[in-house]
Amino acid sequence: MMLYLLAIILIAQGTTISDLMVTSQQIPKNIFILAGQSNMAGRGGVVNDTKTGIPRWDGIVPPQSQPNPSIFKLSSSLTWILAHEPLHSDIDYNKTNGVGPGMAFANAVLTKDPDIGTVGLVPCAIGGTSMSQWEKGGFLYDQLVQRTRAALSSGGVVRAMLWYQGESDTLYEEDADAYKWRLEKFFTDVRADLHHPFLPIYQVALASGEGPFIETIREAQKGMKQANLHCVDAKGLPLEPDRLHLTSPAQVYLGQMLADAFLRARSTPIRTTITSYNSSTTLSIFSSGFIINTLYLLLLSLVYT
Repeated sequence: MMLYLLAIILIAQGTTISDLMVTSQQIPKNIFILAGQSNMAGRGGVVNDTKTGIPRWDGIVPPQSQPNPSIFKLSSSLTWILAHEPLHSDIDYNKTNGVGPGMAFANAVLTKDPDIGTVGLVPCAIGGTSMSQWEKGGFLYDQLVQRTRAALSSGGVVRAMLWYQGESDTLYEEDADAYKWRLEKFFTDVRADLHHPFLPIYQVALASGEGPFIETIREAQKGMKQANLHCVDAKGLPLEPDRLHLTSPAQVYLGQMLADAFLRARSTPIRTTITSYNSSTTLSIFSSGFIINTLYLLLLSLVYT
């Protein structure tokens, strides 16, 4: 309770909260990757100043997105700090960030499952990025993998990746047509490089787009059939005056939708142990349910062959 009150005081005074480092007892047990473009980074409450035309955030944080002593984020310096909006301010630093879905998601998960333990958010979203920029070998992909490995190095498990991207791929038909296979390969590569083949992924179907091929992207997103891939539809959620970015209330609602989807589909996580940021990842499976299911499938294969 005291940590929560201290966080509120620091934010009210405009003091950075980055100095509130995490103790060994507070290391996040449940790690969530936040990736994609601007609507995941958060533009809720960001509008153009009528005099200067420069985007600015109104500074309003909804109650559902307030800091929580059990929610941390991985900073740009790869350290755990108490999380607060805007979550992506030090990651998507070339843009004006506002409210996103991450804090509302984490607060909703903790409210509905208070026994889950501490939550660690790993912001990786960058506004205005297309699917081709997220391909393996590029900066965005490498940053996501590096930051996730850094998060895992202190313990905990990756429970899911929250993915909201595609607005930039609605501009050109060739990008829209290639979107599905590019996204499928991206998900496959991320799971492989994190040594987490069953990583749950919660992707958001677009609410808006920059070009005329919004429905092509939405169909690709909703039509994907990979295992442990879940789709949350943002269509119809309120948008800012730019008709592209979700409002703060819409971001809160989306975060709660993602939390509900996660809690409904949650399965026993696969623990990944990282020996160092740049070393190879060792996968070890502790889930008895996974072992039972595997043995069951092997038995079936013997019976029917």
